[in-house]
Amino acid sequence: MKKFALKAEPRTELSKQNLKKLRKEGNIPAVISGGKIVELPFEGTLKPGEKLVPIENGKAVITTDIYVKGDDVRKLIYTPDIFEVDLDLNGETKKVVMKDLQFQPVKDTVLHIDFLEVYPDKPIVMEVPVQVEGHAEGVKAGGKLTLTMRKLKTKATYDKIPEKLVVNVDHLGLGQSLAVGDLHFDGLELMNAKNAVVCAVKLTRAARGAQAKAEE
Repeated sequence: MKKFALKAEPRTELSKQNLKKLRKEGNIPAVISGGKIVELPFEGTLKPGEKLVPIENGKAVITTDIYVKGDDVRKLIYTPDIFEVDLDLNGETKKVVMKDLQFQPVKDTVLHIDFLEVYPDKPIVMEVPVQVEGHAEGVKAGGKLTLTMRKLKTKATYDKIPEKLVVNVDHLGLGQSLAVGDLHFDGLELMNAKNAVVCAVKLTRAARGAQAKAEE
């Protein structure tokens, strides 16, 4: 993954009024999940913006409410690329990835960002763009290559997740397709359904005509 440096500030006032004020000033509210898991009752000290979210077995996970400047995240949001983000917060750097975005349905402005804190020994699930390479045999014969899945859901530690998944289609003939189960990438587990079609060479009208003549 590419790297991205980002400055964030803790968000300690969580009222709707404060959210409206932040957005009016060009900031975007956000949250960091996937933090440290602690035992309850918690005897440590929470940093500004941090809070405990109870989970199972008398434990809780530390999440952090933050905000970032809208101008600072444009290149992080409006791109097909995925990034490992070095997030500067409370005097330390957290490694996070962008997990989700919420948009205003009419204006299409960003309302909220969900970040996930990542660790070298903890697998995460991320969607990675698919890039097709090669010249399919079926295209040479007059077919049309279609990419039906532009991203695939992968599972691995964050340092093993690539910027893109390259799929070679040289061997694909007319009417043939590649499914998720046909693909393999070292160190990655593909989470999509095995029979889901990633790309295919479809018969065009011209290709059908040529095929019919060849069979006469």
